[in-house]
Amino acid sequence: MIALLSRDLALAVRAGGGFGLGLAFFLIVTVLVPFGVGPDTELLSRIAPGILWVGALLACLLSLDRIFALDWEDGSLDLLATAPLPLEALVSLKALAHWITTGLPLVLAAPVLGVLMSLPPEGYLWIVASLAVGTPALSVIGTFGAALTVGIKRGGLLLSLLVLPLYVPTLIFGAEVARRGAEGLATATPLALLGGVTCGTIALLPFASAAVLRINLR
Repeated sequence: MIALLSRDLALAVRAGGGFGLGLAFFLIVTVLVPFGVGPDTELLSRIAPGILWVGALLACLLSLDRIFALDWEDGSLDLLATAPLPLEALVSLKALAHWITTGLPLVLAAPVLGVLMSLPPEGYLWIVASLAVGTPALSVIGTFGAALTVGIKRGGLLLSLLVLPLYVPTLIFGAEVARRGAEGLATATPLALLGGVTCGTIALLPFASAAVLRINLR
């Protein structure tokens, strides 16, 4: 399992869909928003949690189509499906590799980019906490979408259309945690709901993704 995880991490970086592309997109979104809404510091500080979360969500979308596509193209996905390792474990490792190369760098970069959005000092801890809790759900849901569209030529747009509605609960609760934290309000309820969404996706979606892969590989 460790060897497979290391292989997926190396492929994610070499294929150009790793942390560099996601961070670049995250930076572009954060830099362009102040140009669009103006230099009003109060307005920027108010919308900063939502903008940072939307930027992180869209950055996660960029590399979803590569989760299974490379293995499908070279035929290694068929070999992995017949390996002793359960397909559910394979899907979980794919999601973990995607989070390490995409979600984790976004979590670490969020406080730095929050400075550009005039995020209140009280909000830095909570934007990191909300992204750390919520981005694993984005990777797991994205892996499910990638499993649905594996083998479809130019399926990136379809993948985005399938995954974006499933991202909405994570986005709502994650942005609410960051917003409440920035305003000094209680964050326990939205953080618990965000954690529940993440735990639910991690517990259920690998089995759904594995079932979809078995159908697509027949």
